[in-house]
This record gives sequence, C-alpha cells and structure tokens, in this order.
Amino acid sequence: MPDSQLSMHKLTSAYERILNSLTDRYQSEHSDDRWQAFRLHFKDSFPAFFNQLASLYDDQWDFYYFLERCSNIAARFWLDQPAFNRPHANWFESSDCVGASAYVDLFAENISGLENRIAYLEELGVTYLHLMPLFEVPAGDSDGGYAVKDFGQVNPELGTNEDLKRVKSLFIKSNIKLVLDFVFNHVSDQHQWAIKAKQGDERAKRLFWVFENKQDIEQYSTHLRDIFPDKRRGCFTYNAELHAEVWTTFNSYQWDLNYSNPDVFTLMSQELLKIVELGADVVRLDALAFTWKEPGTSCENLNKAHTLVKAFNAFLNMAAPSVVLKSEAIVAPDEVVKYISEDECSLSYNPNLMALLWEALATRQTQLLIEGTQHRTDLPSHTRWVNYLRCHDDIGWAFADHDAWQRGINPFDHRQFLNNFYTGKFEGSFAKGVPFQYNPENGDCRISGTLASLTGVDSNTNIDDLSVKRIIMLHGVIMAFKGVPLLYLGDELATLNDFSYSQHSDKANDSRWVHRVAFGEKNAKKRQLEGTLEHTVFNAIKQQIEIRAEHSVFGHGELNIEPLLHENLFIFHRSQELDRVIVVANFSEHSIQLTNEQRESLGITSCYRDLLGKKIFTTNVSTINPYDIYWLVNQHN
Repeated sequence: MPDSQLSMHKLTSAYERILNSLTDRYQSEHSDDRWQAFRLHFKDSFPAFFNQLASLYDDQWDFYYFLERCSNIAARFWLDQPAFNRPHANWFESSDCVGASAYVDLFAENISGLENRIAYLEELGVTYLHLMPLFEVPAGDSDGGYAVKDFGQVNPELGTNEDLKRVKSLFIKSNIKLVLDFVFNHVSDQHQWAIKAKQGDERAKRLFWVFENKQDIEQYSTHLRDIFPDKRRGCFTYNAELHAEVWTTFNSYQWDLNYSNPDVFTLMSQELLKIVELGADVVRLDALAFTWKEPGTSCENLNKAHTLVKAFNAFLNMAAPSVVLKSEAIVAPDEVVKYISEDECSLSYNPNLMALLWEALATRQTQLLIEGTQHRTDLPSHTRWVNYLRCHDDIGWAFADHDAWQRGINPFDHRQFLNNFYTGKFEGSFAKGVPFQYNPENGDCRISGTLASLTGVDSNTNIDDLSVKRIIMLHGVIMAFKGVPLLYLGDELATLNDFSYSQHSDKANDSRWVHRVAFGEKNAKKRQLEGTLEHTVFNAIKQQIEIRAEHSVFGHGELNIEPLLHENLFIFHRSQELDRVIVVANFSEHSIQLTNEQRESLGITSCYRDLLGKKIFTTNVSTINPYDIYWLVNQHN
C-alpha cells in the first residue's frame, strides 16, 4: 500500500474507533442536536490533529492511546463549554483592536481591582488586555510569574478563579478580549509533577529532562546558549533529591518539559484548557522556540517545535475553536515569521520592529528599519503581527545580521553601540536605561527601562521637550503599522524607571523590575490636567487610537514601506480600495524639507491633511518637524 493510502487508512481507522468511543461515553449525556453538532465538528477538526500528533509520536507504541486520551479531553470540553465553540472570526484584524499588557498586582493590586480599571481602559480605547501570568507560583523569585506551580489556580495573593471569571464577564460587556499565558516550555520545581519526580515517581521523572549520567548531557550542552548568563552559566541544574541534572533553560527553578514523551503533551493539553476555562480569548505561547530538544542542535526553532505548536493549535480547534494562539518567539526575525500561520499562531509578537524602532531612534537613521521591515510585512491571510514598543521583558537587538550587512553595518559592533547608547554610556545619549543580563565573555547585554526613561524623559521634563515628541512619534508608528498595536500600561502616562526593586531580595538580581512599575494613581489623575506631561502623552496616544478606530484602512489595509527617501524618515502607506494613508515619521531632532521630487515620489501632488493634527501639506509647504509623525490623507477624502 502506498504511503499516502496507508496514512489515510490510519487516519480513517483512528477516526472511526475514537468516534465510537466518544459516542459510547457522551451521546447519552447531551441532546441530539448538540451531539450531532459535535460529530460534525469532530469530523472536520480531527484530521489536522491526527496528522500533527502523528508527526510527533507515530513511532511510539502507545501513540493511539494518547491520541484517544487527547481526543476525549477535547470532546468533553467542547460539549461542556459551549461559550468556546464558535470560531474566533478574526476580530484582531479590525482597526479598533488595540491591546495593552500589565501585571495584575501592579496595575490593579488584585483581580477584583481590575473592575475599577475597566473605565480607564475604555477611556484609552483598549480592546485587548494581556494579564501577565496570574497563576499560583512559589514564594520568592518566580521569574515574574513564569515559574508556574498550578495552571488551574489563580495566585491566592491576586484573588480566586471566581474573581477572574467575574472580571471576565465585565470584560465581555466592555468588548475587551482577555489574553493569558500558557508557559508550556517549563514548570516550577514546586509543581506537583516536579515534587512527585523528586519523590521517586518514575512517570513524573519522565515528564522532564533528567540526566543521571553527566555524559548524556554533552550531546546537547555544546550547542546551547545561556539565556541569563549573569545569573548562572549553562542550561542544567543538579538536583540533590534526584541525584541527577535537570534541564533548566531559563532559571534553576524552572524545569523544562520533555515533549518527546506524549504523556507531556496530553497532560499539558489539559492544563491549556484550564486557562481557556478561566476566560482566555487569546493564549500566549511563552518561549515556544525552546520546547523541542534534539541532540547536536541548538534546541531552538527546531522543525518539531513548529509541529508541536501546530498540534496544540489543532487540539484547541477541536476543544475551543474560538480561542486564538499568540506566539512569543524572541528569536531571529526570519525564525519568528515561521511560527505565524492559521494552523500555528494567528498572532505573533513583532520583536524585529520593536528593536529596529529603538535602533532608528538612537542612530537617527532609518535605513536598517526600512531594510528589516520591507520584506517581513506580508503574513499569511488572517494572521497579524502584535506591534509593541515595550513589554514586561527586556529589549534585545533582534534584528537580522544579514540586514545590517546589507546596509554596510557590522551587527556585532552596532549592538555594542546600542547597548552603550541606551544605558547612557554613549556621549550625548538621551536614554536612561539599565543593562540586563550582561555577559562578561562577549560584552553582550539587553536593555531594561520604561519607555519614557529610554526616550529621555526625567522628573524635570516639560511637555515641549523632544523626549515627549519621541514617545508620541513611536506610538504613532505602531498605531498605523499593520497589526495589533500593544501598549505596556504605564507608557501612556510617561512612567519613569523605578529603582526600588533593588531593595527586594526576590527582584534585586533582575533589572527588568526597573520598568515593572506600579500604576500611579496620582499620575493617572494628572492625565486630566492640561499642561502636565501625563495629559500630553495620554491624550496624544488616545487620539491616535480613536483615529485608528475610525479608519478601517488601519485594520484591513495593505502595508507598503517606502524605500529610503531621506536618512531620517520612515515612510509607509496603508491602502484599502480607494482609501490611502501616507505615514511619515521623523526620527531626528532636525526639521526636514521635502523636495518637489520627493513629494511626487510619495504621490503628494495636491493638498493633504494630517489626521493627527489637521496640518495641511501642499505642493508649497511640506516641512517635517523634529520627531513628528503625520498620517496624511488627500484633503478631498
């Protein structure tokens, strides 16, 4: 029998056997209409799940056992949770979709406190809220919540599961989508599976990468990189209870899961649905590039890591098709793009754009920004970038070396310059950032700091300062760019670095806490006081969000990035049928006059008005002011 026929035979046989099993188990518990609806859904969704899971585990003798277990988990959830049955309808493509992210305790003290923040989010125009990991974690350092102890339990310090479900119901009324994290590469060493493993449970030990013989590590360790080099070197941690080394890519208290064992996928599929049941509209897949391990490789971005994500996507489509997956792959730009598709992740962070915007701000040169984005804007249908300037994490210079060389820039030297610039070591720098994870061997590091501090704002800044214009201009770019703009809450109030983290033992060794700042009630009130920094920044960003929502071209319109027209300008246009917006951003402190030839090349041959400020561009007047941004439309439109 040919391979294609054999594969079809396996699929058909598995489908019929598992459907019969599900029928015996669930048909009598549900109305005929509901059961028939499930049968149709299962018929449509099962083949994709079978194919992806078979790609991972078909060579293992117990594959069909785990296939049936996963199918049963998905069927039970679909039948019991009708709220998640409908497809997601690509709501993230709309121009009124604007995201924000925050830690619950920093933004609202606890989950119940979020109720009092909904009006603020509505005022700003946020329709998508990512709450940083809010699950139960051990006391002390938990990597900002990313060392999860229990995926099904809200951290008691933040509230209860019922609190979150109540707030979720209020989000629905306010048209705010909820984003929650699925930290699926690792769990806390205090997770029940890790505890059982340390107690000698053999099944639990097989859920992790446990090496009793150090020589077995060598086939992997040679090719791995250190993620947090100033905390520890290497990716393995000796555990005295196991008398063995455990794979710990990130921190010694985060144990990597062994996805070569299908038991891990099955158990984690249940954990995923716990997050969905708590109300997630979007599930953020944390550190997905590291999930699959193979000897002799870097264990990053392997083909089976993609297959694994596709398997989770297919499983979720069986169980809860309304939920969207979002990729968090802070890796090389051409690797990031590979995680984006309807059968993998419909949404993905855009670290390339984030890094290049900061690069252009430091150099005042837009050549690398143009080079790095021009050929990475076209994504598969019904997928989108999530465009951001800051997040809870650090800034790493994730632009492509090839792009830099294309522009005659040495990427290693350039990253050193950027690190020096944003930590204030470069003469004339306006930035007030802090180094994160400095590597003494190669001088590499990443950058921590709030957006305001990185753009040069300090306690003496007035509203006419260039640093304020930098904030507004940068936000104007991500609001107009194709994709979902994502704010890190606090940036809209020009929040400054907070160095008090150094006084806390569980945070002092992690400079990212300098920009993980509590929401300031006093600062928030100042947004209503004209003439204050908070009022200027908040209302400028709010205006951008409002105008974006009014023009569908910012959602569905195509994106075209112009070649380098002037060394300081970043220019792109959005177009949808007859609608066209030309976006012009000046990344320097100098005014720039466009020549007649330059205007004509952009198609500005008549009067244009700026959506952001009603400025008029004519064939006689076209000055681009320092650090300004224009959303230009034909005056007659």
